[in-house]
Amino acid sequence: MQRNPIPIFQFLSRPFDLSDKGWLLLACGDFSARDYNCMTISWGSLGFVWGRPFAQVFVRPQRYTYQFMEKYPTFTLSAFTNEYRQALDLLGGKSGRDSDKLAEAGLTPVAASSVAAPCFVEAELVIECRKIYWSDFDPTHFIDQKIDRNYPTQDYHRNYFGEILAISGAGRFAQNA
Repeated sequence: MQRNPIPIFQFLSRPFDLSDKGWLLLACGDFSARDYNCMTISWGSLGFVWGRPFAQVFVRPQRYTYQFMEKYPTFTLSAFTNEYRQALDLLGGKSGRDSDKLAEAGLTPVAASSVAAPCFVEAELVIECRKIYWSDFDPTHFIDQKIDRNYPTQDYHRNYFGEILAISGAGRFAQNA
């Protein structure tokens, strides 16, 4: 899909549609070294902190993607049209540790424009980020104790903030270009 650059401060989106309803594909690693992995996410946020536009993502330590997030300084977030929902479901439910899940999902990784992490030919939107912060969830800080129900095995997420360096879009995101 041909995407066009979108100036960061002109990017328009419906954040709840991007993450909760639409899901995003988080990819990290180094495309040129062929050392990367991806996983579907539905938790995250976009905003502005420390004078920078940022994307926030969460990864549990047992996920294969976690080791790539720890090893590499950049990541991408990709959004797709509904026709890729089944592929995103597969990428969220299978581990890249056990198989070539990208090939199975039918997605094509390509070089991003400004970071080492890959993006995808089929993506309608790509957000490219450089990690600037991480923290681990601490259950003693949960004010609403119902949150802990998300962690029956106490596998608390690591929270990553990435400074947004580039955005490109097509399709429903083309009006942003």
